[in-house]
Amino acid sequence: MDALLTRYEDQILGVISCFDRVVITGSLPDICYSEGMAAHLSAHDIRLFDFTQWAEPLREEIRRNAEALAAQEGLEIDFIRRKNFRKEERIKEIIAERGDHPGLVHIFSAMEPCMSFKPWHDKETHQTFLKMREAKCLHYYFYFIDKDLGLCYLRVPTWAPFRLQFYFNGHNWLARRLEKRGVGFTLLDNAFIAISDYDKAQRISDRFDEERLHKKLDAYSRKLCPVVKRFRSGVHWSIMQVEYATDVVFKSREALSALYEPMIRTAIHAVKAENVATFLGRKLHGNFQDELGNDFNTRIQGTRIKHHMGPASIKMYDKHGLVLRIETTVNNVSFFKHHRRVEHRDGTSSKKIAPVRKSIYSLGVMRELLCASNYRYLAFLSQLDKPDSGSRQLDKISRPTKQNNRSYRGFNLFYGVDLDLFVSIVRGEYCISGFRNRDLQHQLGKNGGQISRLLKRLRLHGLIKKIGRTYKYYLTRLGRSVVACALRLREEAVLPALGY
Repeated sequence: MDALLTRYEDQILGVISCFDRVVITGSLPDICYSEGMAAHLSAHDIRLFDFTQWAEPLREEIRRNAEALAAQEGLEIDFIRRKNFRKEERIKEIIAERGDHPGLVHIFSAMEPCMSFKPWHDKETHQTFLKMREAKCLHYYFYFIDKDLGLCYLRVPTWAPFRLQFYFNGHNWLARRLEKRGVGFTLLDNAFIAISDYDKAQRISDRFDEERLHKKLDAYSRKLCPVVKRFRSGVHWSIMQVEYATDVVFKSREALSALYEPMIRTAIHAVKAENVATFLGRKLHGNFQDELGNDFNTRIQGTRIKHHMGPASIKMYDKHGLVLRIETTVNNVSFFKHHRRVEHRDGTSSKKIAPVRKSIYSLGVMRELLCASNYRYLAFLSQLDKPDSGSRQLDKISRPTKQNNRSYRGFNLFYGVDLDLFVSIVRGEYCISGFRNRDLQHQLGKNGGQISRLLKRLRLHGLIKKIGRTYKYYLTRLGRSVVACALRLREEAVLPALGY
Protein backbone atom coordinates (compact mmCIF):
# COMPACT_ATOMS: atom_id res chain seq x y z
CA MET A 1 0.00 0.00 0.00
CA ASP A 2 2.82 2.41 0.83
CA ALA A 3 4.12 2.09 -2.73
CA LEU A 4 0.74 3.17 -4.11
CA LEU A 5 0.43 6.10 -1.72
CA THR A 6 3.99 7.24 -2.29
CA ARG A 7 3.60 7.09 -6.06
CA TYR A 8 0.49 9.29 -5.98
CA GLU A 9 1.16 11.34 -2.84
CA ASP A 10 0.87 14.63 -4.72
CA GLN A 11 -2.65 13.64 -5.86
CA ILE A 12 -3.94 12.10 -2.60
CA LEU A 13 -5.47 14.06 0.28
CA GLY A 14 -5.27 11.20 2.77
CA VAL A 15 -6.42 7.73 3.83
CA ILE A 16 -9.07 6.89 6.42
CA SER A 17 -10.30 3.47 7.59
CA CYS A 18 -13.44 2.92 9.66
CA PHE A 19 -16.52 0.76 10.06
CA ASP A 20 -19.21 1.22 7.44
CA ARG A 21 -22.41 -0.81 7.72
CA VAL A 22 -22.79 -2.70 11.02
CA VAL A 23 -25.80 -4.93 11.74
CA ILE A 24 -26.24 -6.43 15.22
CA THR A 25 -28.83 -8.95 16.37
CA GLY A 26 -30.32 -9.13 19.84
CA SER A 27 -31.65 -12.38 21.24
CA LEU A 28 -33.21 -13.28 24.58
CA PRO A 29 -31.11 -16.17 25.98
CA ASP A 30 -34.02 -17.30 28.19
CA ILE A 31 -36.35 -18.08 25.27
CA CYS A 32 -34.33 -17.94 22.02
CA TYR A 33 -34.25 -21.75 21.62
CA SER A 34 -36.90 -24.45 21.95
CA GLU A 35 -35.75 -25.96 25.25
CA GLY A 36 -35.36 -22.51 26.83
CA MET A 37 -38.83 -21.44 25.74
CA ALA A 38 -40.28 -24.68 27.11
CA ALA A 39 -38.46 -24.22 30.42
CA HIS A 40 -39.74 -20.65 30.71
CA LEU A 41 -43.35 -21.74 30.15
CA SER A 42 -42.97 -24.62 32.60
CA ALA A 43 -41.51 -22.32 35.27
CA HIS A 44 -44.65 -20.17 35.02
CA ASP A 45 -47.04 -23.19 35.01
CA ILE A 46 -48.04 -22.66 31.38
CA ARG A 47 -48.79 -25.64 29.13
CA LEU A 48 -46.70 -25.89 25.94
CA PHE A 49 -49.89 -25.96 23.87
CA ASP A 50 -50.81 -22.61 25.43
CA PHE A 51 -47.74 -20.96 23.90
CA THR A 52 -49.91 -18.86 21.55
CA GLN A 53 -52.10 -17.59 24.41
CA TRP A 54 -48.94 -16.65 26.34
CA ALA A 55 -47.38 -14.77 23.37
CA GLU A 56 -50.45 -12.76 22.27
CA PRO A 57 -50.47 -10.28 25.22
CA LEU A 58 -46.78 -9.59 24.62
CA ARG A 59 -47.54 -8.84 20.96
CA GLU A 60 -50.20 -6.36 22.02
CA GLU A 61 -47.81 -4.71 24.49
CA ILE A 62 -45.26 -4.07 21.69
CA ARG A 63 -48.00 -2.75 19.39
CA ARG A 64 -49.38 -0.35 22.02
CA ASN A 65 -45.86 0.88 22.82
CA ALA A 66 -45.16 1.61 19.12
CA GLU A 67 -48.44 3.52 18.75
CA ALA A 68 -47.75 5.51 21.93
CA LEU A 69 -44.27 6.51 20.74
CA ALA A 70 -45.67 7.54 17.35
CA ALA A 71 -48.38 9.67 18.98
CA GLN A 72 -45.86 11.24 21.34
CA GLU A 73 -43.68 12.34 18.38
CA GLY A 74 -46.60 13.29 16.13
CA LEU A 75 -45.86 10.48 13.65
CA GLU A 76 -47.98 8.02 11.70
CA ILE A 77 -46.80 4.43 11.41
CA ASP A 78 -46.31 3.58 7.73
CA PHE A 79 -47.33 0.03 6.84
CA ILE A 80 -45.20 -1.23 3.94
CA ARG A 81 -47.17 -3.13 1.31
CA ARG A 82 -44.75 -3.05 -1.66
CA LYS A 83 -41.76 -5.42 -1.78
CA ASN A 84 -39.58 -2.90 -3.62
CA PHE A 85 -40.27 -0.08 -1.13
CA ARG A 86 -36.99 1.60 -0.11
CA LYS A 87 -37.16 2.73 3.49
CA GLU A 88 -33.82 4.56 3.25
CA GLU A 89 -35.08 6.88 0.51
CA ARG A 90 -38.19 7.77 2.53
CA ILE A 91 -36.05 8.43 5.62
CA LYS A 92 -33.81 10.79 3.63
CA GLU A 93 -36.87 12.79 2.60
CA ILE A 94 -38.11 13.00 6.19
CA ILE A 95 -34.68 14.07 7.54
CA ALA A 96 -34.45 16.75 4.84
CA GLU A 97 -37.68 18.22 6.25
CA ARG A 98 -37.17 17.71 10.03
CA GLY A 99 -33.41 18.17 10.24
CA ASP A 100 -30.79 15.81 11.63
CA HIS A 101 -31.27 16.53 15.34
CA PRO A 102 -31.37 13.48 17.68
CA GLY A 103 -34.70 11.76 18.24
CA LEU A 104 -37.22 9.42 16.66
CA VAL A 105 -37.42 9.99 12.90
CA HIS A 106 -40.09 7.57 11.69
CA ILE A 107 -41.72 4.16 12.26
CA PHE A 108 -42.43 1.59 9.56
CA SER A 109 -44.33 -1.67 9.97
CA ALA A 110 -44.32 -4.72 7.71
CA MET A 111 -45.32 -8.38 7.71
CA GLU A 112 -42.05 -10.30 7.46
CA PRO A 113 -40.74 -13.81 8.19
CA CYS A 114 -39.63 -14.63 11.72
CA MET A 115 -38.68 -17.66 13.76
CA SER A 116 -41.24 -19.05 16.18
CA PHE A 117 -42.21 -22.24 18.03
CA LYS A 118 -44.79 -24.93 17.43
CA PRO A 119 -46.05 -27.25 20.19
CA TRP A 120 -45.68 -30.90 19.21
CA HIS A 121 -46.69 -34.22 20.79
CA ASP A 122 -44.82 -37.34 19.66
CA LYS A 123 -47.25 -40.26 19.69
CA GLU A 124 -44.46 -42.84 19.73
CA THR A 125 -42.43 -41.43 22.64
CA HIS A 126 -45.46 -39.74 24.27
CA GLN A 127 -43.38 -36.60 24.80
CA THR A 128 -44.59 -33.04 24.30
CA PHE A 129 -42.08 -30.38 23.24
CA LEU A 130 -41.63 -27.22 21.18
CA LYS A 131 -40.25 -27.23 17.65
CA MET A 132 -38.63 -24.27 15.88
CA ARG A 133 -40.52 -23.18 12.78
CA GLU A 134 -40.57 -20.28 10.34
CA ALA A 135 -43.57 -18.00 10.67
CA LYS A 136 -44.65 -14.46 9.79
CA CYS A 137 -45.43 -11.59 12.09
CA LEU A 138 -45.67 -7.81 12.14
CA HIS A 139 -42.30 -6.07 12.50
CA TYR A 140 -41.70 -2.45 13.50
CA TYR A 141 -38.74 -0.47 12.15
CA PHE A 142 -37.88 2.38 14.51
CA TYR A 143 -35.62 4.87 12.71
CA PHE A 144 -33.95 7.40 15.00
CA ILE A 145 -30.90 9.64 15.17
CA ASP A 146 -28.57 8.96 18.08
CA LYS A 147 -26.28 11.76 19.25
CA ASP A 148 -23.23 9.48 18.97
CA LEU A 149 -24.12 6.91 16.28
CA GLY A 150 -26.13 9.06 13.89
CA LEU A 151 -28.97 7.48 11.93
CA CYS A 152 -29.87 4.00 13.24
CA TYR A 153 -32.82 1.65 13.24
CA LEU A 154 -34.08 -1.09 15.56
CA ARG A 155 -36.21 -3.82 13.99
CA VAL A 156 -38.66 -5.24 16.52
CA PRO A 157 -40.76 -8.36 15.81
CA THR A 158 -44.08 -8.69 17.61
CA TRP A 159 -43.89 -12.45 18.16
CA ALA A 160 -41.73 -14.63 20.42
CA PRO A 161 -38.78 -15.17 20.62
CA PHE A 162 -38.50 -11.41 19.73
CA ARG A 163 -35.22 -11.46 17.82
CA LEU A 164 -34.11 -7.81 17.45
CA GLN A 165 -31.96 -6.26 14.73
CA PHE A 166 -29.99 -3.02 15.11
CA TYR A 167 -28.18 -1.04 12.41
CA PHE A 168 -25.77 1.87 12.40
CA ASN A 169 -23.11 3.24 10.04
CA GLY A 170 -19.53 3.73 11.25
CA HIS A 171 -18.99 6.78 9.05
CA ASN A 172 -21.83 8.60 10.84
CA TRP A 173 -20.34 7.63 14.21
CA LEU A 174 -16.90 8.90 13.17
CA ALA A 175 -18.37 12.16 11.86
CA ARG A 176 -19.87 12.92 15.27
CA ARG A 177 -16.64 12.05 17.04
CA LEU A 178 -14.73 14.39 14.73
CA GLU A 179 -17.19 17.20 15.46
CA LYS A 180 -16.63 16.79 19.20
CA ARG A 181 -12.83 16.81 18.74
CA GLY A 182 -12.87 19.88 16.50
CA VAL A 183 -11.58 18.06 13.40
CA GLY A 184 -12.92 19.57 10.18
CA PHE A 185 -14.38 17.26 7.53
CA THR A 186 -16.74 16.99 4.58
CA LEU A 187 -19.01 13.94 4.60
CA LEU A 188 -20.83 13.11 1.35
CA ASP A 189 -23.32 10.28 1.76
CA ASN A 190 -21.19 7.75 3.71
CA ALA A 191 -17.75 8.86 2.51
CA PHE A 192 -15.33 11.50 3.77
CA ILE A 193 -14.13 13.50 0.77
CA ALA A 194 -11.99 15.77 2.99
CA ILE A 195 -10.61 15.67 6.56
CA SER A 196 -8.41 18.38 8.06
CA ASP A 197 -6.28 15.92 10.07
CA TYR A 198 -6.29 12.36 8.73
CA ASP A 199 -3.90 10.98 11.36
CA LYS A 200 -6.01 12.27 14.23
CA ALA A 201 -9.17 11.02 12.54
CA GLN A 202 -7.67 7.54 12.22
CA ARG A 203 -6.72 7.47 15.89
CA ILE A 204 -10.29 8.40 16.79
CA SER A 205 -11.66 5.72 14.46
CA ASP A 206 -9.46 3.06 16.09
CA ARG A 207 -10.94 3.79 19.52
CA PHE A 208 -14.47 2.53 18.97
CA ASP A 209 -16.07 1.82 22.37
CA GLU A 210 -17.99 -1.49 22.40
CA GLU A 211 -19.04 -1.11 26.05
CA ARG A 212 -20.73 2.24 25.34
CA LEU A 213 -22.48 0.68 22.34
CA HIS A 214 -23.71 -2.16 24.56
CA LYS A 215 -25.30 0.29 27.01
CA LYS A 216 -27.05 2.12 24.15
CA LEU A 217 -28.41 -1.12 22.71
CA ASP A 218 -29.84 -2.18 26.08
CA ALA A 219 -31.47 1.23 26.57
CA TYR A 220 -33.06 1.28 23.10
CA SER A 221 -34.29 -2.31 23.40
CA ARG A 222 -36.06 -1.55 26.71
CA LYS A 223 -37.63 1.59 25.24
CA LEU A 224 -38.72 0.21 21.86
CA CYS A 225 -39.38 -3.43 22.83
CA PRO A 226 -40.59 -3.27 26.44
CA VAL A 227 -41.24 -7.02 26.74
CA VAL A 228 -37.47 -7.65 27.08
CA LYS A 229 -37.69 -6.34 30.65
CA ARG A 230 -39.70 -9.45 31.57
CA PHE A 231 -36.72 -11.77 31.04
CA ARG A 232 -34.01 -12.05 33.68
CA SER A 233 -31.05 -12.59 31.34
CA GLY A 234 -31.79 -9.50 29.26
CA VAL A 235 -30.67 -9.24 25.63
CA HIS A 236 -27.53 -10.85 24.19
CA TRP A 237 -26.10 -8.79 21.31
CA SER A 238 -24.11 -10.45 18.54
CA ILE A 239 -22.63 -9.34 15.22
CA MET A 240 -24.71 -10.26 12.17
CA GLN A 241 -22.87 -8.29 9.47
CA VAL A 242 -19.96 -5.87 9.54
CA GLU A 243 -18.28 -3.83 6.80
CA TYR A 244 -14.94 -2.10 7.19
CA ALA A 245 -13.84 0.42 4.56
CA THR A 246 -10.44 1.88 3.72
CA ASP A 247 -10.82 5.06 1.66
CA VAL A 248 -8.03 6.66 -0.35
CA VAL A 249 -9.23 10.23 -0.92
CA PHE A 250 -8.00 11.95 -4.10
CA LYS A 251 -7.82 15.66 -4.81
CA SER A 252 -9.68 15.45 -8.12
CA ARG A 253 -11.82 13.10 -10.15
CA GLU A 254 -9.31 13.19 -13.00
CA ALA A 255 -6.50 11.93 -10.74
CA LEU A 256 -8.54 8.97 -9.48
CA SER A 257 -9.95 8.11 -12.89
CA ALA A 258 -6.49 7.88 -14.47
CA LEU A 259 -5.47 5.34 -11.81
CA TYR A 260 -8.75 3.50 -11.23
CA GLU A 261 -9.74 2.44 -14.75
CA PRO A 262 -6.55 0.51 -15.66
CA MET A 263 -6.27 -0.86 -12.11
CA ILE A 264 -9.75 -2.36 -11.96
CA ARG A 265 -9.46 -3.83 -15.47
CA THR A 266 -6.20 -5.51 -14.52
CA ALA A 267 -7.57 -6.77 -11.19
CA ILE A 268 -10.41 -8.56 -13.01
CA HIS A 269 -7.88 -10.87 -14.66
CA ALA A 270 -5.09 -10.88 -12.09
CA VAL A 271 -6.96 -11.82 -8.90
CA LYS A 272 -7.31 -15.59 -8.64
CA ALA A 273 -9.03 -17.79 -6.06
CA GLU A 274 -5.89 -18.29 -3.98
CA ASN A 275 -5.33 -14.50 -3.94
CA VAL A 276 -8.80 -13.91 -2.49
CA ALA A 277 -8.11 -16.42 0.28
CA THR A 278 -4.81 -14.68 1.06
CA PHE A 279 -6.43 -11.23 1.24
CA LEU A 280 -8.88 -12.61 3.82
CA GLY A 281 -6.13 -14.24 5.87
CA ARG A 282 -7.11 -17.78 4.89
CA LYS A 283 -5.46 -20.65 3.05
CA LEU A 284 -7.28 -22.29 0.16
CA HIS A 285 -7.48 -26.07 0.55
CA GLY A 286 -9.17 -28.91 -1.29
CA ASN A 287 -11.89 -29.33 1.35
CA PHE A 288 -13.27 -25.83 0.83
CA GLN A 289 -16.88 -26.28 -0.33
CA ASP A 290 -18.28 -22.74 -0.31
CA GLU A 291 -18.54 -20.25 -3.19
CA LEU A 292 -15.40 -18.40 -4.24
CA GLY A 293 -14.86 -16.06 -7.17
CA ASN A 294 -14.93 -12.56 -8.67
CA ASP A 295 -17.79 -10.34 -9.83
CA PHE A 296 -17.51 -7.23 -11.97
CA ASN A 297 -20.43 -4.84 -12.26
CA THR A 298 -20.98 -1.65 -14.21
CA ARG A 299 -23.48 0.60 -12.45
CA ILE A 300 -24.82 4.11 -12.91
CA GLN A 301 -22.43 5.23 -10.17
CA GLY A 302 -19.46 3.54 -11.88
CA THR A 303 -17.72 0.18 -11.93
CA ARG A 304 -17.19 -2.21 -9.02
CA ILE A 305 -15.22 -5.41 -8.57
CA LYS A 306 -16.08 -7.88 -5.81
CA HIS A 307 -14.08 -10.91 -4.69
CA HIS A 308 -16.00 -13.30 -2.45
CA MET A 309 -15.11 -16.36 -0.38
CA GLY A 310 -17.96 -17.94 1.54
CA PRO A 311 -19.52 -15.36 3.91
CA ALA A 312 -16.72 -12.80 3.35
CA SER A 313 -15.97 -10.50 0.42
CA ILE A 314 -13.70 -7.65 -0.66
CA LYS A 315 -14.97 -4.88 -2.93
CA MET A 316 -13.22 -2.07 -4.77
CA TYR A 317 -15.06 0.86 -6.30
CA ASP A 318 -14.79 4.61 -6.77
CA LYS A 319 -17.07 6.62 -4.50
CA HIS A 320 -18.28 9.95 -5.92
CA GLY A 321 -15.31 9.85 -8.31
CA LEU A 322 -13.04 11.10 -5.50
CA VAL A 323 -12.60 8.12 -3.18
CA LEU A 324 -10.97 4.79 -3.97
CA ARG A 325 -12.77 2.49 -1.53
CA ILE A 326 -11.59 -0.96 -0.50
CA GLU A 327 -14.24 -2.62 1.65
CA THR A 328 -14.23 -6.01 3.38
CA THR A 329 -17.62 -7.41 4.40
CA VAL A 330 -18.40 -10.50 6.46
CA ASN A 331 -21.80 -12.01 7.25
CA ASN A 332 -20.40 -14.54 9.74
CA VAL A 333 -17.50 -13.26 11.82
CA SER A 334 -16.57 -16.84 12.81
CA PHE A 335 -15.16 -17.13 9.28
CA PHE A 336 -12.13 -15.26 10.63
CA LYS A 337 -9.76 -16.67 13.23
CA HIS A 338 -7.42 -15.05 15.74
CA HIS A 339 -5.29 -15.89 18.75
CA ARG A 340 -7.47 -15.88 21.87
CA ARG A 341 -8.19 -17.73 25.10
CA VAL A 342 -10.46 -20.74 24.58
CA GLU A 343 -12.48 -22.31 27.38
CA HIS A 344 -12.62 -26.12 27.23
CA ARG A 345 -15.46 -28.37 28.37
CA ASP A 346 -13.38 -29.83 31.18
CA GLY A 347 -13.10 -26.37 32.76
CA THR A 348 -9.55 -25.63 31.59
CA SER A 349 -8.53 -22.89 29.17
CA SER A 350 -5.69 -22.25 26.74
CA LYS A 351 -4.62 -19.69 24.18
CA LYS A 352 -4.92 -20.85 20.59
CA ILE A 353 -6.04 -19.86 17.11
CA ALA A 354 -9.83 -20.01 17.16
CA PRO A 355 -12.82 -18.53 15.30
CA VAL A 356 -13.84 -15.01 16.30
CA ARG A 357 -16.72 -14.87 18.78
CA LYS A 358 -19.93 -13.30 17.51
CA SER A 359 -20.33 -11.02 20.55
CA ILE A 360 -20.35 -7.26 19.94
CA TYR A 361 -17.17 -7.15 22.01
CA SER A 362 -15.44 -8.73 18.99
CA LEU A 363 -15.84 -5.50 17.02
CA GLY A 364 -12.34 -4.41 18.06
CA VAL A 365 -10.87 -7.69 16.82
CA MET A 366 -12.86 -7.44 13.59
CA ARG A 367 -11.57 -3.92 13.01
CA GLU A 368 -7.99 -5.23 13.04
CA LEU A 369 -8.74 -8.29 10.88
CA LEU A 370 -10.83 -6.46 8.27
CA CYS A 371 -8.39 -3.55 8.08
CA ALA A 372 -5.58 -6.06 7.47
CA SER A 373 -7.61 -7.57 4.60
CA ASN A 374 -8.04 -4.14 3.02
CA TYR A 375 -4.33 -3.39 3.31
CA ARG A 376 -3.33 -6.76 1.82
CA TYR A 377 -5.59 -6.04 -1.13
CA LEU A 378 -4.11 -2.55 -1.59
CA ALA A 379 -0.61 -4.03 -1.40
CA PHE A 380 -1.57 -6.43 -4.19
CA LEU A 381 -2.95 -3.56 -6.28
CA SER A 382 0.32 -1.69 -5.78
CA GLN A 383 2.02 -4.54 -7.63
CA LEU A 384 -0.39 -4.20 -10.56
CA ASP A 385 -0.44 -0.40 -10.71
CA LYS A 386 -0.08 1.26 -14.12
CA PRO A 387 0.22 -1.90 -16.25
CA ASP A 388 0.84 0.10 -19.41
CA SER A 389 4.19 1.27 -18.06
CA GLY A 390 5.46 -2.32 -18.38
CA SER A 391 5.23 -2.18 -22.16
CA ARG A 392 7.92 0.51 -22.21
CA GLN A 393 10.30 -1.89 -20.54
CA LEU A 394 9.70 -4.85 -22.86
CA ASP A 395 12.74 -4.09 -24.98
CA LYS A 396 14.99 -4.18 -21.92
CA ILE A 397 13.72 -7.46 -20.48
CA SER A 398 13.47 -9.29 -23.81
CA ARG A 399 17.16 -8.81 -24.67
CA PRO A 400 19.81 -11.28 -23.45
CA THR A 401 22.14 -10.13 -20.68
CA LYS A 402 25.61 -11.32 -19.71
CA GLN A 403 27.45 -12.05 -16.49
CA ASN A 404 31.00 -13.48 -16.30
CA ASN A 405 30.98 -14.04 -20.09
CA ARG A 406 27.85 -16.13 -19.82
CA SER A 407 24.70 -15.12 -21.64
CA TYR A 408 21.23 -15.28 -20.09
CA ARG A 409 18.34 -15.00 -22.50
CA GLY A 410 15.56 -12.48 -22.05
CA PHE A 411 11.87 -13.09 -21.38
CA ASN A 412 9.19 -13.63 -23.99
CA LEU A 413 5.79 -12.59 -22.68
CA PHE A 414 4.07 -14.61 -25.40
CA TYR A 415 5.91 -17.78 -24.38
CA GLY A 416 3.96 -20.07 -22.06
CA VAL A 417 6.78 -20.87 -19.62
CA ASP A 418 7.64 -17.22 -19.06
CA LEU A 419 4.00 -16.23 -18.70
CA ASP A 420 3.44 -19.01 -16.17
CA LEU A 421 6.43 -17.75 -14.21
CA PHE A 422 5.05 -14.22 -14.04
CA VAL A 423 1.59 -15.47 -13.01
CA SER A 424 3.17 -17.52 -10.21
CA ILE A 425 5.29 -14.78 -8.64
CA VAL A 426 2.39 -12.32 -8.42
CA ARG A 427 0.37 -14.51 -6.01
CA GLY A 428 -1.12 -12.53 -3.13
CA GLU A 429 0.96 -14.08 -0.35
CA TYR A 430 4.21 -13.39 -2.24
CA CYS A 431 3.36 -9.69 -2.39
CA ILE A 432 3.42 -9.63 1.40
CA SER A 433 6.31 -11.89 2.46
CA GLY A 434 8.21 -12.71 -0.74
CA PHE A 435 8.69 -16.09 -2.42
CA ARG A 436 11.28 -18.87 -2.32
CA ASN A 437 12.70 -21.42 -4.71
CA ARG A 438 10.58 -24.23 -3.32
CA ASP A 439 7.41 -22.11 -3.61
CA LEU A 440 7.93 -21.86 -7.37
CA GLN A 441 8.82 -25.55 -7.65
CA HIS A 442 5.32 -26.42 -6.54
CA GLN A 443 3.68 -23.78 -8.75
CA LEU A 444 5.61 -24.51 -11.95
CA GLY A 445 6.30 -28.25 -11.55
CA LYS A 446 10.06 -27.83 -11.92
CA ASN A 447 13.02 -29.00 -9.82
CA GLY A 448 15.24 -26.78 -7.68
CA GLY A 449 17.98 -26.41 -10.28
CA GLN A 450 15.57 -25.28 -12.99
CA ILE A 451 13.98 -22.73 -10.64
CA SER A 452 17.44 -21.44 -9.62
CA ARG A 453 18.23 -20.66 -13.26
CA LEU A 454 14.89 -18.86 -13.65
CA LEU A 455 15.58 -16.81 -10.53
CA LYS A 456 19.03 -15.96 -11.87
CA ARG A 457 17.53 -14.65 -15.11
CA LEU A 458 14.93 -12.62 -13.18
CA ARG A 459 17.63 -11.04 -10.99
CA LEU A 460 19.95 -10.18 -13.88
CA HIS A 461 17.11 -8.50 -15.77
CA GLY A 462 16.25 -6.44 -12.69
CA LEU A 463 12.83 -8.01 -12.12
CA ILE A 464 13.39 -9.37 -8.60
CA LYS A 465 15.64 -8.68 -5.62
CA LYS A 466 16.76 -10.95 -2.84
CA ILE A 467 15.80 -10.17 0.76
CA GLY A 468 19.01 -9.85 2.77
CA ARG A 469 20.11 -12.93 4.78
CA THR A 470 17.15 -14.98 3.56
CA TYR A 471 16.27 -17.20 0.65
CA LYS A 472 13.28 -15.03 -0.28
CA TYR A 473 12.79 -12.72 -3.24
CA TYR A 474 10.43 -9.89 -4.06
CA LEU A 475 9.45 -8.02 -7.22
CA THR A 476 11.20 -4.76 -8.05
CA ARG A 477 9.28 -1.78 -9.38
CA LEU A 478 10.22 -2.86 -12.92
CA GLY A 479 9.12 -6.38 -12.06
CA ARG A 480 5.70 -5.20 -10.93
CA SER A 481 5.16 -3.30 -14.17
CA VAL A 482 6.28 -6.25 -16.30
CA VAL A 483 4.12 -8.74 -14.38
CA ALA A 484 1.05 -6.53 -14.75
CA CYS A 485 1.72 -6.21 -18.47
CA ALA A 486 2.21 -9.98 -18.77
CA LEU A 487 -1.08 -10.70 -17.06
CA ARG A 488 -2.99 -8.37 -19.33
CA LEU A 489 -1.37 -9.87 -22.41
CA ARG A 490 -2.23 -13.36 -21.25
CA GLU A 491 -5.87 -12.68 -20.38
CA GLU A 492 -6.80 -10.09 -23.00
CA ALA A 493 -4.69 -11.04 -26.03
CA VAL A 494 -3.02 -14.45 -25.98
CA LEU A 495 -5.80 -16.64 -24.58
CA PRO A 496 -8.64 -15.06 -26.63
CA ALA A 497 -6.52 -15.38 -29.78
CA LEU A 498 -6.00 -19.08 -29.09
CA GLY A 499 -9.71 -19.60 -28.59
CA TYR A 500 -9.70 -20.29 -24.84
